[in-house]
Amino acid sequence: MSEAYVRNVIEAALLAAGGPLAVADLMGLFDESTRPSAQLVRAALSALAAEYAGRGIELKETAGGFRIQVRRELAAEISRLWPERAARYSRALLETLALIAYRQPITRAEIEAVRGVAVNPNIIRTMLERNWVRVVGHRDVPGHPELLGTTREFLDYFGLKSLDELPPLAELRAFEEVNLQLGLAPEGSFAQSAGAAAPAEAPPMSDAHGAAEDAADEDELSAEGQASAELVAGPSALEG
Repeated sequence: MSEAYVRNVIEAALLAAGGPLAVADLMGLFDESTRPSAQLVRAALSALAAEYAGRGIELKETAGGFRIQVRRELAAEISRLWPERAARYSRALLETLALIAYRQPITRAEIEAVRGVAVNPNIIRTMLERNWVRVVGHRDVPGHPELLGTTREFLDYFGLKSLDELPPLAELRAFEEVNLQLGLAPEGSFAQSAGAAAPAEAPPMSDAHGAAEDAADEDELSAEGQASAELVAGPSALEG
């Protein structure tokens, strides 16, 4: 079996997959008698990454494996393929998600203490339904409140290999400028990655608009349904 054939099979699988594929998944594409080693699969992935250099797509490793996606800098142009789905998430949802990502594990009361307003239950429910966050334990205080943390699906969807690749907090301080748009294609297609930087403690996020935005979230989240979203930068999803 030639290296070119292995590379072509892996490329085709990544294009057709409904999500990231791990090295073991890629090895399983081949008959047992001719199955390439993990080293050969990783060499093929490195070769593909090199081939995509300077092109409109790239090979990205996330927590769940590898995927092919549109380059971040092309997101604005590609998003015009789906102009009817240009809705955005509220600042309240973004702040809540960012607090969970940067300060996890965290309770709802702790989120409310930082933001200065009550957490709309629809925000938490939406993130739980999309499997971006989960209950990771309970705080050892009266009432034993739930502790929330992010999931591997959160990392995969937002193009992160680990929490160390969360974007720098400087990019999240001006929340009005964060372009948190609804995803433009079903999960499993090319997706947008976030920038890489080491996480640090998040600053307080409450402001005069927080309560009003939380109050409006119920209608907003209901209208969004189960649509996908991009965390930092415009989405660059393409149908797989």
